[in-house]
Amino acid sequence: MSNLSLYQLDPLNRFSDRAANYANYRPSYPTEAIDQLLLELGEPSQLIAADISAGTGISSRLLADRGVNVWAIEPNAAMSAAAETHPKVKYQQASAEQTGLPDQSVDLVTCFQSFHWFEPDSTLAEFHRILKSSGRLALVWNNRDLNDLLTQEVGEIMRKASDKHPALDRPEVFPENPNFINVQEFRFLSQQALDQTGLIGNAKSRSYIPQAGAAYEQLLVDLNDLYERWVDDRGFVYLKYQTKVFLASPQTV
Repeated sequence: MSNLSLYQLDPLNRFSDRAANYANYRPSYPTEAIDQLLLELGEPSQLIAADISAGTGISSRLLADRGVNVWAIEPNAAMSAAAETHPKVKYQQASAEQTGLPDQSVDLVTCFQSFHWFEPDSTLAEFHRILKSSGRLALVWNNRDLNDLLTQEVGEIMRKASDKHPALDRPEVFPENPNFINVQEFRFLSQQALDQTGLIGNAKSRSYIPQAGAAYEQLLVDLNDLYERWVDDRGFVYLKYQTKVFLASPQTV
């Protein structure tokens, strides 16, 4: 596979043909994770958040449901078009490196399942620019919990289908950067119930999974076999996740 960084692998367009599956079959995030990133920021209805690379709005709506006013920053028009509307979410087509938001205009910047696609230094400089001095940055990832045998097997199937794409081993750290201090890390557990269509749709929402050809056909065989072996009497299998949350404060002069 390529030795390029993920932000050099066409992150602005690579989800264009995945938007519907992304909207329908990607997991949500634990209530406890949203509680943590809003903790002590103040009355949610008075907060403005920038949800960066918001995709189909899964995380934006979670924040908005708490009362937060959200700018959903998303560069991909197909992803934005697949998002459900919410009265407290406004979409803006822009990138992480150039959000188009005013200086010190937001209380919270969030990146759910997205920071690994950004050039880190210019992105963190942009986040520092748009955050108020009292604000907070949150980097969040849902990871398959490999302590669970079914979830581990799904990961192995995807790795094989993707020809070990580098996105499967994405960096999930808060990079050392002079713009941010007081970095904290938290972890939360959750699960996602999927029927047979949902299990396949979840896989197809991943940018590194082929949409046709021999590897795709084998993916379908493998996932259908897994489903038949693990399905419960309600017609579901359950993917387990560990949600990793990094919080940091902007450095002030």
